[in-house]
Amino acid sequence: MVLCFIALFIQLNNIQVLKANSLANNPANPRIVSVELSQPRGDILSSDGVTLAQSVIAHSGVYKYRRVYPTNTASLFSQIVGYDTIFGTRTGIEAEYNNYLRSHTSSPVSGSLVSTLHNLLVGHTTTDNVTLTINSHLQLEVATIMDQIYNPVTAPVEAAVVINPKTGAIEAMYSNPTFDPTGLTSTNASDVTKAYNSLNPKSDQSPLVSRTFQFGFIPGSTFKTVTSSAVYDHNPALAKVDYPSVQCINVPQRVLPLCNYQNGPTGTHEQCGGTIQITLPQSCDTAFAQLGMSLGAQNLNAEAQAFGFNQNIPIDLPGAGVSEFPSATALTGDAALQATSAFGQGAGNETVIATPLQMALVAAGIANQGVVMTPHVMEQIRDNQGHLITSYTPKPWLTATSQTTAAAVTSLMQKVVTQGTAAPGAGFSGFPAAWNVAAKTGTAETGGGVLGNSLTNDWMVAFAPANDPKVAVAVAVPNQPFSATGAQVSGPPTKAILGDALGLTP
Repeated sequence: MVLCFIALFIQLNNIQVLKANSLANNPANPRIVSVELSQPRGDILSSDGVTLAQSVIAHSGVYKYRRVYPTNTASLFSQIVGYDTIFGTRTGIEAEYNNYLRSHTSSPVSGSLVSTLHNLLVGHTTTDNVTLTINSHLQLEVATIMDQIYNPVTAPVEAAVVINPKTGAIEAMYSNPTFDPTGLTSTNASDVTKAYNSLNPKSDQSPLVSRTFQFGFIPGSTFKTVTSSAVYDHNPALAKVDYPSVQCINVPQRVLPLCNYQNGPTGTHEQCGGTIQITLPQSCDTAFAQLGMSLGAQNLNAEAQAFGFNQNIPIDLPGAGVSEFPSATALTGDAALQATSAFGQGAGNETVIATPLQMALVAAGIANQGVVMTPHVMEQIRDNQGHLITSYTPKPWLTATSQTTAAAVTSLMQKVVTQGTAAPGAGFSGFPAAWNVAAKTGTAETGGGVLGNSLTNDWMVAFAPANDPKVAVAVAVPNQPFSATGAQVSGPPTKAILGDALGLTP
């Protein structure tokens, strides 16, 4: 009995003294949730002033307020704005900027001496409103374009990102499948649980996971932009090597020959070769496989990491996925892995994986003279009186490459548009010459499919105008029936999105 009393005494002190503060402030504490839902939260707005989230009076239940996501933008922004439930669980902007959105004691703001002294001496409760960098019109246009090719059977997943390469501001970011967060805002606990479970949270197909920045795919030949940068950065002499025009090559430590893409499921393999000025526009796998082996493990890995692979992308949204490139250790001594990784494929457990956000940052870094700006979705935060609390100041994340290399790769990407895999023809109408687009297609084999025909991840990355880039775009449509190049599937939406973005960007 004495030992039990001592244990009880220790545990009571542990809970009421040592852990009192952490328990009192735990987001899962029902009292905290009750207090928060007796007060409103700040609004979340698009860059053009459209309300994306707001608090309204609850007409039922035990809580005074409930969170509302307007019907016309709920699904459109759900993976960015996120949701806020009565359980205290939050995602997206709701989680990232919770300390501003929730009711809190106001901070002094600039103004008259009297108002400043008043704020210092008599604090009052306020909420702040978060304005995003995302334009609601562009977001809707991107969603409309992507939804046109969305198909639950043949195209159940797709994603697109639009970014300002000079500032890192995300101007649009949308993926399918998406979801409507309305059911998650109910003031009835069982209804919230039912709505959450209906979204298959444990499935890798759940719409709760964004395919733009949280989940990645094999990038295929879009990664050749990184390999091309590695050539100019680490071994410029390779840019002058004239590789023989072939359909396939033998690679050490690889049983089967390594071949270029096929002209249709039953067609012959493309024959190509030459210097990098020819082989990047042609998207020649055999040439880039040889470039990869010549560059070697350290150079390949270093360039990938310089562009952000194997690192946490510092975007102001929770749960951003890490894009993967084989380690220098894995690449060392493995010529086959060096060869296939160089064109964004890899093999086995060492597959190259990239989120659309990552590939948009690769394009943006090349567009911005080699500097990758920190991606962000918050533009500014103001209190409920309209006073500016904070605004985002653009800042570099990585210096991926030099201005000289960026200019050289930009020139190669322009040739992709004028005479390569993104030129008019082969199922794609091409880009207007006046846009001055630099682009790269990608067609990654996934290993799925039937009758030996691998499914493909169809990609395109692009930026424009090439001489003074205003926007960079990445589009990914995974697991497509076998096609020759990513331009056939991802080219049309990339063209439409890029045109809309250029039209809405100053």
